[in-house]
Amino acid sequence: MAAVPRDGTGARSATARAASSFSRATAAASPKPAIPGVKHGLNGAAFVSSGIPDLDRILGGGFQLGTVVMVMEDAEAPHHLLLLRNFMAQGLVHRHPLLFASPSKEPRAFLGTLPSPVSGSKDERPRMAPGLDPDTQDHDKGLRIAWQYKKYFGEQQSSELHSRDCRQEFSNDFDLRKPLERQLLNGQHINCISLLESPNLEVLQDHCSAFLSKLPRNDGTIGCAGRIAIQSLCAPQCGYFEMDWDMVSFIRSLRAMVRSSNAVAVVTCPTSVLPPSFIKRWQHLADTLLSVRAIPDEDKDMAKLLTGYQDMIGLLHVHKVAQLNSQVPVILDATTFSLKLQKRRTLVLERLNQAPVDGSTGSPYGVPGSSGSSKCSSIDF
Repeated sequence: MAAVPRDGTGARSATARAASSFSRATAAASPKPAIPGVKHGLNGAAFVSSGIPDLDRILGGGFQLGTVVMVMEDAEAPHHLLLLRNFMAQGLVHRHPLLFASPSKEPRAFLGTLPSPVSGSKDERPRMAPGLDPDTQDHDKGLRIAWQYKKYFGEQQSSELHSRDCRQEFSNDFDLRKPLERQLLNGQHINCISLLESPNLEVLQDHCSAFLSKLPRNDGTIGCAGRIAIQSLCAPQCGYFEMDWDMVSFIRSLRAMVRSSNAVAVVTCPTSVLPPSFIKRWQHLADTLLSVRAIPDEDKDMAKLLTGYQDMIGLLHVHKVAQLNSQVPVILDATTFSLKLQKRRTLVLERLNQAPVDGSTGSPYGVPGSSGSSKCSSIDF
């Protein structure tokens, strides 16, 4: 074994100290730049908001980049348009490139129905200590949080966690009664096409390919996120309506193109006009599968069973959640949620709650039971 060189004072030389395995690394990698409207998750996953904060929490972060989201429509009510409007409006707020395809003659007119984000009220802001400036207090709070994270996670991860607390919101609440500002609708990053003008899906596929070619994912880096919104892909008024296999082939190719790009594609389908065999194939090709259903106005049985039935406008069911770069299945606490309008303007999702049941009669409170006695029987052990 070679002897460690020493100087005249018996101390180890600088070369030996540099070769020691106990040397502390001083260089830290630079944090990832913050991208508007993109949130990073586990296993290299990146998410964009669906435009509904409750749905983002249910799906574990939002719509994952590189996936296809399919929404099965209800023939009785256009509730799928609520999800599509919020998804498109959220992207325009973050200046995301948008490709919108619709079976209408003038698809750009649909942009005028997009909702506007709700401005934060004073009551929703965090309370401040008396005598302190809001900006100063927020800055000092951020420094304290970053210092605490630094002790446990180090320089790199603490800077990443601190960057998440920026004021730019990942997901907004949208006011369905107020249209989106015109300045957000006049950008050059919006492309609208009509599905009525093309007798087949080759034109739509070419538009999607050209749109996604501008959003490549190189070495997992994300420069900008894009959004594709296709309304009623298999609408009966389209010329390719009876080309079932062509529509399945299009979904397959769209999924392959989106997988290698920094974009999310949301496709709504009126499944009532498709054969059951093709519906199963479409559901299998979707990464995230959702369905919406209208609620009858006078369903007395459901009104007795569920609380808040009078405020519901529909139901949303989560059939499948995208899981890329992982083999662990996503298990949700609940799969069916109620669609409600908070203050008649903001779309919210809530878990279904059963109405309280009177223990003496076995019926919900306020509903007459079969027995008039209110005494509880004794329990024998």
